[in-house]
Amino acid sequence: MARQSVAEQFVDLLVRAGVQRLYGVVGDSLNPVVDAIRRTRGLDWVQVRHEESAAFAAGAEAQVTGRLAACAGSCGPGNLHLINGLYDAHRSMAPVLALASHIPSGEIGLGYFQETHPDQLFRECSDYCELISSPRQMPRLLQTAIQHAIGRSGVSVVAMPGDIAAQPAAEKATEHALVPARPTVRPGDEVIDALARMVDDAHRVTLFCGSGTAGAHAEVMQFAERVKAPVGHALRGKEWIQYDNPFDVGMSGLLGYGAAYEATHECDLLILLGTDFPYNAFLPDDVRIVQVDVRPERLGRRSRLDLAVWGDVRETLRCLVPRVRAKTDRRFLDRMLKKHADALEGVVKAYTRKVEKHTPIHPEYVASVLDELADDDAVFTVDTGMCNVWAARYLTPNGRRRIIGSFSHGSMANALPQAIGAQFTDRRRQVVSMSGDGGFAMLMGDFLTLLQYDLPVKVVLFNNSSLGMVELEMLVAGLPSYGTTNHNPDFAAIARAAGAYGVRVEKPKQLAGALKDAFKHKGPALVDVVTDPNALSMPPKISADMVTGFALSASKIVLDGGVGRMLQMARSNVRNIPRP
Repeated sequence: MARQSVAEQFVDLLVRAGVQRLYGVVGDSLNPVVDAIRRTRGLDWVQVRHEESAAFAAGAEAQVTGRLAACAGSCGPGNLHLINGLYDAHRSMAPVLALASHIPSGEIGLGYFQETHPDQLFRECSDYCELISSPRQMPRLLQTAIQHAIGRSGVSVVAMPGDIAAQPAAEKATEHALVPARPTVRPGDEVIDALARMVDDAHRVTLFCGSGTAGAHAEVMQFAERVKAPVGHALRGKEWIQYDNPFDVGMSGLLGYGAAYEATHECDLLILLGTDFPYNAFLPDDVRIVQVDVRPERLGRRSRLDLAVWGDVRETLRCLVPRVRAKTDRRFLDRMLKKHADALEGVVKAYTRKVEKHTPIHPEYVASVLDELADDDAVFTVDTGMCNVWAARYLTPNGRRRIIGSFSHGSMANALPQAIGAQFTDRRRQVVSMSGDGGFAMLMGDFLTLLQYDLPVKVVLFNNSSLGMVELEMLVAGLPSYGTTNHNPDFAAIARAAGAYGVRVEKPKQLAGALKDAFKHKGPALVDVVTDPNALSMPPKISADMVTGFALSASKIVLDGGVGRMLQMARSNVRNIPRP
């Protein structure tokens, strides 16, 4: 009986680690691995049209499932295309294993055709990146890569020459136990006691939450109730903490709304829960600050800290709540809830007046209607740029919906390939790609992947024929917009020509019907909505120091932007304030 090849051994280890798909584009150095997948049950090869899409898709699958996902690229240019999507996965803490296949092992370092050095190139966007140089090395190296990806919730890259993959595997390969999941991290008692004393001494406590509050909604609500704290969130914390939240005061940052900014600045103790919020211009510098994070390297890198707490948010709060005294004074909380409701009341009017007659269509209106019509367990993937603004302000989380984007890396063109990965996890679940015309056009080729695999992704295209966020950046800098206008085709016609459902919407009254029809369609669909290029966004507070990464505009022609159904929740929270 023939011995197993290194490629077959590689594939078997991926299956044992729970990997179900390998996204990529075939190529000569990958052929042994792809052929092994062809002959292996339990692992599918997903052929995308661009390796960048492969990495984005794997990252989205990992975020939706919480399990290890994988992608691959052939030697040289093939695996180089992976790098942008891998940066995004790594910064999103998505466990992804990337195979960067390599030139023949005997040619490395000799300027061979398509030669690069993937074991060096991918180091900055991974927790582990190594080269397999012999068959005997492979099982342990791949196991180590898998354990890094799962244990660190990030990217591991394995570079493997094609000739090594085709060789017979080493005899008597050791069976390795694989790490199934990450453990929780509990702070020490002395740290919990110090935090409890700080909470007890504070008169006004505010909680600001990020993606690290995933799975800790009940604990955050219990703690907020005990200490009468308003709860704000960053964009990546929205889906985990905004729903069923009677303490909600909105979101801070350049995409923010409501009273989160005021709540973080007018408290005397700010507790940052599981957030690596990058915009320190929005954080106070004159209040006491505590940060709780499972990643110790993130503690204190955004703001001065009075206490750093290394621990999982849920476990930390479970230990903390019994140790703090219940507060009875709601005046600060109620004042912030009132400010939040008032702020939302004011900005909603900016887009609700005569929207059914306004052309080009307000993008705020599109996002609001989309939010109303989408399924209660839909997965939204969101392009970077103005789509981030509309998702932040209009999509209503409920504990079942997911909102995925390039929120930390900030890449264009992420939404469509992320929708591919999300849809593969469950073909019956509604997946909606909120794409900008610039981002969609950049990786438009992978719309064909939806058709090839009959993935029922619904692409809602916010088509303002411009790079809207870049125009906003130029406006802030006092520059005339230049190079930001897109001369677009009829994207719906392109979708139909490819064999998908496609409809173009130019009038507001057509919008709801078009979305309903697209959602009913069993296969992939694209709704090309012509939106107003002048609809931009204003953050809750403006200062020159805040212009970093994104941009903010002082122009009076800029709309504040509404906030959809969040106003209803804010009104309810104010109505529920106890009366004396």
